[in-house]
Order: sequence, then C-alpha cells, then structure tokens
Amino acid sequence: MPSVATAPLVRGPSVPSAVGLVLANLVPLVGVIWFGWDLFGIMWLYWAENGVIGAFALLRMLTAGEPIRWWTALARVVPGGFFVVHFGMFWFVHGVFVYSLFGGGRELEGAGLAAAFEGVPWEGLVPLVLSHGASFAMNYLAGGEWRATNTMAEMFKPYGRVVVLHIVIIAGGFLLLAADGAIWAMALFVLLKTGLDLGIHLKGHEMRRQEARQSEEEAPEEGG
Repeated sequence: MPSVATAPLVRGPSVPSAVGLVLANLVPLVGVIWFGWDLFGIMWLYWAENGVIGAFALLRMLTAGEPIRWWTALARVVPGGFFVVHFGMFWFVHGVFVYSLFGGGRELEGAGLAAAFEGVPWEGLVPLVLSHGASFAMNYLAGGEWRATNTMAEMFKPYGRVVVLHIVIIAGGFLLLAADGAIWAMALFVLLKTGLDLGIHLKGHEMRRQEARQSEEEAPEEGG
C-alpha cells in the first residue's frame, strides 16, 4: 500500500505573525518621527514589552505538552509560580536600570510616582501585545508548537531572548544618550531593534520545528 503523508507535528512560523511583529516594532519609529516620543519613552516601551514576553511565556508553560488533566495541573502551576517570581524580579531590576539611567531625574516617591511615568507611550504597547498574542495563537497553538514541548522547557526559553534584548537596549540607550537623544539616532535604534527582534523570532520558531522533527524521528525507535 502507498504510504499516506501525515501533516507535520509543527508548522513553520506564520507569515502574518512575522509581518505583524515588524509592523508593531515600527510603531515606535512613527512615534519618534511624528509624535515626539523621547528616549525614556522608547526605553520604557521596550522594558514593558519584556513583561509581555514573560506573560506569554507563562501561557506557553501552562499549555505545553499533553492536554491538561487535573493530575498534571500541579506540574504546570508550581513551575509557573516560580517563573512569575523569578522572571518578575529580573524584569523589575531591568526596569530600575531603565528608570535610573534614562529617567532624566523623574521623581519616584510619594505623589511623584504617577508623574514619574507621565508621558510614556502607553499606546505603543498595544500593537506589541497584539503581535505577541498573534504569534502565540498562530504559531504556538494553531501551528502545533505546544505539542513538541513541555512546561519546564518553556520556562527557560524567554530568558535568552530577554537577556539579549536587555543588553542591546541598555547599550543602545547609552549610545543614544551620547547622541543627545537625536531623532535620527532613535530612529536608527528602532530599526536595529526591529531587525534583531525579527531574527530572534524566526530563529526561535525554526528551533522549535527542529525539535519537533527530531522527536518525530525518535518516536518509532522508542516504540520499537
């Protein structure tokens, strides 16, 4: 009998999600050129995006691997709780760095707490949330990536991306300070960050496909 082709366990990264990522990352470029977003606003936005990355990483942890059963829920919730505390502390320290280095002397005590974040581009966070949400829905859920992973594996995956972006953002911020926050420098920085983010996005999903392909190849050997 002729062999019947089966659908791959994990599909390639969704093109619409990649396009959405690029468009969402270019929103700060529009903000810098036409709406006067300053250096602290851009740094704050990228810091906030790392929090969004952590939130979707938690969703991946809670939905990874076999369908959830009541007896496996604890194995997801406990690592999830640890991740929230650990990643949350990492994210908070990153925020302290961003604020202290690029806050421009804003007050962060008492009544000045609200004023400390006055003027940050909250609206710029919306397309970034939608972009990460689209990738989660299209690539992870609909694309089948959840099938070829597990909770513990997903717990460690966001750190590499966040650490790289953290280093690039802080280093780029110093260069922008040296350029006195010039619009051209901030625009160039946004473009570089967009390219880096797209590269990490595509590389990460390609690694997931390779892991899924390897597990498919090993499955018959384990069964035999």
